[in-house]
Amino acid sequence: MSARELVFEPSNGAVTTLTFTESSLTVRSASTTADTPKQHSFIFSSSTKPSHYEIPIRNVIAATVSGSTVEVSYLAHTGKQCHMKQVRGEVTEKNVPLAKEWSSSITQVAYQGGNPSKALKVLINPHGGPGKAPYIFAQKVEPILRAAGCTLDVTLTTRAGHATEIAQNVELTFDALVVVSGDGLVHEVVNGLAKHATPEKAFSIPIAPIPAGSGNGLSLNILGIHDGLDPCTRGACLSVSPGRPMKVDLFSFTQGNQKRISFMSQTVGLMADVDIETEHLRWMGDLRFIWGFLRGVVTRKTCKMELSMKVVEQDKSQMVDALYARRKSAAKGVPPALPASDITPSDDKQADGTVRSDDWVRFDKPILYMFAGKGPYVSRSLMQFPVSHPDDGLIDISIQEIVGRKFLLDAMEGAEVGRSYWFTSNRYFKASAYRAKPLTASGVLMVDGEAFPFEEFQIEVLHRLGTLLSPNPYYAADFNVIDAKGTRRETT
Repeated sequence: MSARELVFEPSNGAVTTLTFTESSLTVRSASTTADTPKQHSFIFSSSTKPSHYEIPIRNVIAATVSGSTVEVSYLAHTGKQCHMKQVRGEVTEKNVPLAKEWSSSITQVAYQGGNPSKALKVLINPHGGPGKAPYIFAQKVEPILRAAGCTLDVTLTTRAGHATEIAQNVELTFDALVVVSGDGLVHEVVNGLAKHATPEKAFSIPIAPIPAGSGNGLSLNILGIHDGLDPCTRGACLSVSPGRPMKVDLFSFTQGNQKRISFMSQTVGLMADVDIETEHLRWMGDLRFIWGFLRGVVTRKTCKMELSMKVVEQDKSQMVDALYARRKSAAKGVPPALPASDITPSDDKQADGTVRSDDWVRFDKPILYMFAGKGPYVSRSLMQFPVSHPDDGLIDISIQEIVGRKFLLDAMEGAEVGRSYWFTSNRYFKASAYRAKPLTASGVLMVDGEAFPFEEFQIEVLHRLGTLLSPNPYYAADFNVIDAKGTRRETT
């Protein structure tokens, strides 16, 4: 028996062997007699008992030894659902020390040397999205965290601003702030951290969103479209997947005398209307945004505003190349490059409708909407910022020029994979700051999914101020570079 192999005592005519590598845990069961039916000394919550079972090492939650009983908890996928299961068996008294050593070793490999037993402050919004957050946490997430040995301090928010108050006074001893809700509660948390007695230390506590709202954009950006909406998987990222702190840019939002922190997006025009006009449809989850967009296509209201941007990049192909280069570097452990320098000042009006003045670019063409933010996904159905980086010191700005209704309807196809990025009518910029001044009395401004007064405001990037808990050093969204015609583009 090697250091990475553990053999259970025969049970019901079968011997079970557990062997792990850097990538997987293999469970094998072999009959001890030729005519004995294949059975197992380990227990699955499923009725199926295979003779050979392979578990990704990142899915191992815990390995414990109690007396002579060894139990390994892990995550298993059944169809689109994720569940926690166990494999357990007995070892001889002589092999108990070896079993403890084996359990310690597999835990070290599964967590890549990290600590699985985290102290977590959990905030649950019982009214967010479809209103299932308490159930999701109790039934899917809490058992995983408990099995991993995490210490939980759980609070259900009772009113708007409650999470801000909690974050403002949070103890710095927590390993992470777990937010069980949609993106709105994350907005409250970051603004609470900004009011903390020691904000820089408070912002170093990683935020870990568990999807239970309508949009769940932040969770999608951290784990991708396949895992980002599964609360079980997101809970696993806290402990099972070796979640590591990932620094991210935040935004300083200034409107009159009010200053706030934005972590995800700001939007005006059609897309803001979609958000605010479907507030009463939160029970529909992400589908509310599709319904709202269809209504917006019918009305097709234009947005009149003055938009000035401190632009750093506007070449779409170069932005894609930078995205892929960043991922390759991050995979090798190479630190990201510093943000590019500002553009050269110019006072000339361009043919594309922009005006340059003192290193600020003013966009003065009529538009349908302006969407600015950080992170590829704003919802499951919309990858708005496919070339966004967590900490490039910039904000991505997407401006949709006026187009026909048929174009807008056609644009829905492929919106979830970022196809609209390549539309020529979608003007895309990376900037270190921007300011917007509405030119009409009525309208909607949404910041991180929350409504704000439709008045002039300014955004500045707060470089690497925030911290998220993530299994990767980059956003997990998979931008396959499909162009406006649906053709795959080759990247350099």
